[in-house]
Amino acid sequence: MADRITNILVVGIGGQGVMTATEILAEAAISLGHDVKKTEVAGMAQRGGVVSSHLRFGKKVLSPQIAPGEADLIVGFESAEALRWSHYLKPGGLVLMNTARLVPPVVSGGLYPYPDDPVAEIRARGLEVHAFDAMAIAKQLGDARLGNSVMLGAIADYLPFSAEVLLEFILKRFAERKPEMVEPNRRAFAAGRDAVAALAKSGKATA
Repeated sequence: MADRITNILVVGIGGQGVMTATEILAEAAISLGHDVKKTEVAGMAQRGGVVSSHLRFGKKVLSPQIAPGEADLIVGFESAEALRWSHYLKPGGLVLMNTARLVPPVVSGGLYPYPDDPVAEIRARGLEVHAFDAMAIAKQLGDARLGNSVMLGAIADYLPFSAEVLLEFILKRFAERKPEMVEPNRRAFAAGRDAVAALAKSGKATA
């Protein structure tokens, strides 16, 4: 539908690149003529606190806030955060999540327990989830900082625009600031895309 609004919720821990990923997604959507609204909440982001970012785009978007039960896609950079926000997913939506555990201060400080199996708990709610270890993939590529591009690659085929458009804006950012990181991020994007494609092909929810 031409008037359809896409709702993407990106969540994780400070330092993982949640806000950067949302900015890149927004830039790609704007380049295609979409009206874009986004909002971000960072709790001690620089100290590993929880971070969430709402992104909505379409022909005309009035509010940046995604309501519970309306997210088309939840992108979980961290497992427990993906679980914590999973009630925002709409019927037929998808949770795409990194299984690497980065325990936030609220857990390490003893305020909240860390769930035993976030993926299983999300699936128990009847939600579709694709889960894989983005951190491991980034490390295999030689740099843990590539995790952001791995995650963006993973969601690339679930967006209402082509993966090539998203990749263009990732590489543009690095071309301007760190040209030596263009090719590593291109490989990271492809690796994330391949990881989720393999999950979908195999029928498995987790890798």
